[in-house]
Amino acid sequence: MKIINSYLAASIAAALSSVPAFAFAAEDTQDIKDIEIIEVSGDFHRRTLNETTSSVSIIDKDAMQQRHSQHLQDTLNSLANVNFSGGTSTARFIQIRGIGERSQFVDPVTPSVGLIIDGIDYSGLGSAASLFDIDHVEVFRGPQSGRFGVNAMAGLLLLDSTAPSSDFNGQFKLSAGNYSEAMGGLAMGGNLGVLGNARFSVSQFQQDGYMENTYLNRDDTEQRDELSARFKLDTELSKDWLLQTVLHYNDVDNGYDAFSLDNTRETLSDEPGFDRLESQALRLQLSYLGFDNSRLEMSVNYLDADTGYAYDEDWTYEGIAPGWEYSAFDAYFRDRDDKTAEVRWVSDEPESLFGIDSEWVLGLYYYDKSVQLTRDYFNWDLGQPSIFSSDYDSNHAAIYGELTQHWSDRVSTITGLRVERYDNDYLDSRGITAEPEDTMVGGNFSVRYQASDDSYLYATLARGYKAGGVNGEALGKAEDQGLEELENYLLDRSTFAPETLWSTEFGVKGSSADGRLTSRVSAFYHWRDDVQLKGWVNRDQSFVGYIENAAEGTGYGLEAEIRNQFTDWLAVFASASWLKTEIEGFVTEDGTDMTGREQAQAPNYQLNIGFEGWLSENFQWVIQADAKDEFYFSDSHNQKADSMAVLHLALNSHYQDWHFSLWGRNLTDEDYETRGFYFGNDPRKEYVPETYVQYGEPRRFGITVSKSF
Repeated sequence: MKIINSYLAASIAAALSSVPAFAFAAEDTQDIKDIEIIEVSGDFHRRTLNETTSSVSIIDKDAMQQRHSQHLQDTLNSLANVNFSGGTSTARFIQIRGIGERSQFVDPVTPSVGLIIDGIDYSGLGSAASLFDIDHVEVFRGPQSGRFGVNAMAGLLLLDSTAPSSDFNGQFKLSAGNYSEAMGGLAMGGNLGVLGNARFSVSQFQQDGYMENTYLNRDDTEQRDELSARFKLDTELSKDWLLQTVLHYNDVDNGYDAFSLDNTRETLSDEPGFDRLESQALRLQLSYLGFDNSRLEMSVNYLDADTGYAYDEDWTYEGIAPGWEYSAFDAYFRDRDDKTAEVRWVSDEPESLFGIDSEWVLGLYYYDKSVQLTRDYFNWDLGQPSIFSSDYDSNHAAIYGELTQHWSDRVSTITGLRVERYDNDYLDSRGITAEPEDTMVGGNFSVRYQASDDSYLYATLARGYKAGGVNGEALGKAEDQGLEELENYLLDRSTFAPETLWSTEFGVKGSSADGRLTSRVSAFYHWRDDVQLKGWVNRDQSFVGYIENAAEGTGYGLEAEIRNQFTDWLAVFASASWLKTEIEGFVTEDGTDMTGREQAQAPNYQLNIGFEGWLSENFQWVIQADAKDEFYFSDSHNQKADSMAVLHLALNSHYQDWHFSLWGRNLTDEDYETRGFYFGNDPRKEYVPETYVQYGEPRRFGITVSKSF
């Protein structure tokens, strides 16, 4: 996919100027006439960004560099209607338009927002989203189940690393910053003779983290140690056969010590936790190109991911409040194996079908996901350390298709349909078994009108879905000591049904004739049936999480992005969103009726706005700000994150193939929250319930040097 600077027609610019704007990828503006056309690789057919019939944003290499983005989470605050939750060392769970998970503890989770890196499904494994040598990030808002299946009900993030080429080229990069940050990366590629074109990249990132453990007298209990390596090889087996190979390796060994009893950046944990990932992945895609006007793509993926997530459950040390305190450590180890097979027949150019110029896609899909969990924790019902284990096997088979019909030079329709069957098997060490299964249907219908050469209007109706599952923890604890009065309540929540999401969307995308003004705007309304929401039972220090189906939920809003090149040396870029959501028919275990309340992680507005300027051909400056409204932390309590606004700056210098950057993020050092809980955990206060928060990053600054060759 290439990055395209094309958007809304100039006639809409005045209207957009009054809409809160939101950040988009800034590009080198030295020659406005040489605008690169952005193609979206997440579509079945490679369409330009303006031709897509949903709300899509693209972050290119320049935009990542201007924010010094090392990980996907460093870009998320610059995206309209995209949010992320803490609770981990890096953003593992993402929300789009207020829909998405916030955490995972005992039970299996099906993500509402998918994450795909080089064609491999990393949904729920956000730790793997290192950005070194990533060419671009595509963000799809709204239901994408018709194309991507069960993990994309609310949207999808797609990362593509730099593609191999026949010319030898590459780059190395070194960076240093405060909090003992250090990063090094090397990427190179070229032609390997009969093997084809290859590209290899490796990066290492280290940092002490932003918390200080005053009890242990350490400033590195939130340390980050992340290694990422990727390899791509395109082999032309013959004139008609192309084999594409992708290899990934990730080794993330991060600390986790994020919560303070005093809601500061100083913790008291005597057993700091960790957040780890070691994964290997392989993708093979064999394409047959011998047909006159179509191609056959056959792919297999394999992902092996071992994760470890642990925390000091009491957040403190023995002796802080004798007679009141407790001490516990909770650790979750998961071994995940994914196997995917897919066959897809894709047309290359429009051709007559029933008298209408058409493009088509027809595909078969199989996905097998196996997760083994081992939990090492203190069992308060038994009064001793315990081991809990579970096995969860999920099998999915789907058939899908998409038909694009060009009714005239200006009017096209796009119709997509996907039918997916899942069969899941759950077994745990408490003897709980379950076999949830169902058939789900998703898809989309879009009408697109081309108003001018590079300006489009569209309307889309889409349906997304998410699989049901089992609440193994609730089942297992239904008869536990101290929870007997809740036995029937927990048994009634043994399983939960699939969720469906319907969405309507209208949008306009285009650019002015001279290319200086580019913009996009979309309006949407969605409604959810059998909404899967997270609930909790809290008795003393025993917590039982479960998912149940609320009756429904609704949401509507706007998204807008704009870039205006005022002069050859000054440009403004902005992106903004407005969102209104509502829950219907959800009552928490303590009897609180959440009907009419907004969904969690769904701020009413988000904003990114910035200026990009050139003092000379070799010196660039970029200043930008992110802002976000307050939002609820959870669907099970009413505590909120405060609104936030942070400022970023980059000063970039180019000399031949060298690039130097001085950068800063959150220059005003604002404290803002990314995750929050409400319960009693401070023995000094006799466990009176209160809000505990995890903070986003503080003031950051550093220097980066890179060289292309």
